[in-house]
Formats: sequence, C-alpha cells, structure tokens
Amino acid sequence: MAAELEPSSEGPAPPASQPRSARYVAIITDGNGRWARARGLPVGEGHNAGADTVKARLRDAVDLGIKELTVYSFSTENWSRPSEEVEGLIAMFSRRISDETPELHAEGVRMRFIGRREGLTETLVEQMRWAEELTSANRRITLFVAFNYGGRAEIIDAARRFTGTSEDEFRACLYAPEMHDPDLIIRTSGERRLSNYLLWQSAYSELVFRDELWPDFTREALQQSLSEYSARQRRFGRR
Repeated sequence: MAAELEPSSEGPAPPASQPRSARYVAIITDGNGRWARARGLPVGEGHNAGADTVKARLRDAVDLGIKELTVYSFSTENWSRPSEEVEGLIAMFSRRISDETPELHAEGVRMRFIGRREGLTETLVEQMRWAEELTSANRRITLFVAFNYGGRAEIIDAARRFTGTSEDEFRACLYAPEMHDPDLIIRTSGERRLSNYLLWQSAYSELVFRDELWPDFTREALQQSLSEYSARQRRFGRR
C-alpha cells in the first residue's frame, strides 16, 4: 500500500527537461449519452456503462502510479437535462455508493465528494458522508468524485468563506483543500473545453483531449494520455 498522501504544496517543479509521470489526474468523463444513443439504448445505460468505466480505470490508475484521480460525475449545469435523466442519474449514483463503497474500501481507495450538497436528498448526502468516513484512512489512491460540482460555484463558495490574503489561505476554503492541482486533465468525446471543471486547480494542468466516448475509454487510452503528458515540457513560467 502506498504511503500517506503528501500535502498539497509540492515545492519547486523539476527542470523542464526532466520527464515526469502524472501522479494527479482529473478526467472529464464525457460522452455517456452519445454512447447510448449510438447503440439505440436508453441514456441511463450510457451512464451505467460510464460508471463501470470509472471503476475499471480507477484500478488501472493504481497500477500506473496515480495517487489521486478526480472524475466529473454531475455538474451544476446538468440539472437542466430532462428530469427523467437527472432522476435516473441520481438514483444510479446513490445505488453505486451503497453497493461499491465496501469493495473500494477493501481495495484501499479513499473516497471524497466535491461539490454543493445543498439541493441533494438527505439520503444521498448521508451516503456520501458514510463513504468518506469509512474510507478516510485509506492511502492507496484517492478518488475525488465531482458531483453537483461547478468550478465557478466552488470559487464563489470559497470566496464567501475567505478572510485571508494568500493563495494557500484561499485553497483552504475550497471543497477539498488537500487535493493536489491536477498534473493532467483528460477529456473524452472529442470536445475541447474544460466545461467549468476545476477552474482554480487547473491553472497549470496539461490538457489531453481524446476522441473516445467515455465508456470506450480503455486502459490503453489512459496509458497513451499519460505518455503524452510525460513527453511534454512543463515550465511553470520559466524558460
């Protein structure tokens, strides 16, 4: 089992010429609905397939040395989708937390949910709290699930609590202050935008865009994304 996660401050970045593997990865898991429609299936089947892919790639992430994986599960804008789809998504999310948390706990996964909990059912909020408490001591990998999440909403909510003057003090007001800034953000489905995802944390993240719809995102696709990241030079404002 891996050592305890380090605090968010990592010190100076390595020289630009030194290759570096991505330890902190975030994914915009886009394309579930299109995947289902292409197969003549209800959109809920696409979300179920996408959830299966999250679980599979989480296990791959452990093998590939990733310490934190953040997935975009439900955005603040997703409430505008058809009510039947939203209700199905929330029911699936609730069921997955209940059924899969013990299994993930046994595998050493620490679970954290980021996003607004206002407006969610009391049952779902309690399930999130239970999963976080049960897995809080695990250190193999941290899975951050962005649910009812928006990057602008997070910044606004942090600004309401902020009373300091420094970036570190502002970070302490974010939903998960212990989350590292992602080394790499991957988006599937061919779209090329951040869609209100981790706006504060992504200031220096590398971006990789993939054409696969999320349920088709394989271990090989993840490895290719990590290889593309490793081939880049990160200067952080230096020459």
